[in-house]
Amino acid sequence: SESESRFRVLADAMPQMVWSTLPDGFHDYYNARWYEFTGVPLGSTDGEGWNDMFHADDRERAWAVWRNSLETGEPYEIEYRLKHHSGVYRWTLGRAVAIRDEAGEITRWFGTLTDIDELKRLEQGRELVSQELSHRIKNIFAVVTALIALSARQYPEAKAFAASLRTRIAALARAHEFVRPHTETSKTTIGATTLHSFLSDLFKAYADETGGARVVIRGEDAVFDDQAATSVALLFHELATNAAKYGALSERGGVVTLDTERQEDRFVLTWSETGGPVIQSLPQRTGFGSSLASLSVEGQLGGRLSREWRPDGLQVIVDLPATALSRRRAAGGYTN
Repeated sequence: SESESRFRVLADAMPQMVWSTLPDGFHDYYNARWYEFTGVPLGSTDGEGWNDMFHADDRERAWAVWRNSLETGEPYEIEYRLKHHSGVYRWTLGRAVAIRDEAGEITRWFGTLTDIDELKRLEQGRELVSQELSHRIKNIFAVVTALIALSARQYPEAKAFAASLRTRIAALARAHEFVRPHTETSKTTIGATTLHSFLSDLFKAYADETGGARVVIRGEDAVFDDQAATSVALLFHELATNAAKYGALSERGGVVTLDTERQEDRFVLTWSETGGPVIQSLPQRTGFGSSLASLSVEGQLGGRLSREWRPDGLQVIVDLPATALSRRRAAGGYTN
């Protein structure tokens, strides 16, 4: 037909490889770019013949995603390695959408393949450099901690100060370890980069004898990135350390609840201690740890920090802009 001829002319003029299938997924059309890229004989990849063009390590994954789209009608999108006419496999981005009739039934699938091999290699190169830099930063944390320990031996009177400083550096190191660029292997040992998962990891040090959490995190989670990691680590390290020395975590039955809530354009974290020692008198001066916590919230995260010494324990409210925990994501037009 005339419309089909126009489509073929348009598809052959496109820089991407274009293909189409029947509703059941049977491939019956490829444009000229496909044959130029693959070098296969005309019609040789119709039906399921296209499967042999994938890298062996990508076939099962590609088929699983494609089958899901065929079953659900959802758009198809995947990256896989496709065999080039030179004999090497090149990374490509595959996308497809279903065409439906007036009754909503799928009549065809139309898809494209884009060669992204050079982009993929650039990304892999950046990832290697980033991981190497991250490894060196991790080593710096270890060297600084060792230097503090060595210095403390020479100056016994500074032992308490040195111990406190080491724990703060350890909190920063943990923050770095959590948000640094990860490979697929290391991600499984760290977990997703969200506020709740990061804080859960930070509070493991304050678990009870059976490993049970004494800081209970409740409420909405939030995407979390490295721009906020240092400030959040210092803030909650100070709160937990003080609770362990003087507050709820210093008593056997004491607990802390941390409630997190999105309130329009704000994200509010409420730290509430219960079951700790009875407060005899309010602190007369602001210690370094409290000043550091305030600086982390107000100076680095652009938020507000307030403390209330209630009869059942300290309550700290941290009121942040909703974008403070993930500025890169916010800058890209996303929301938590």
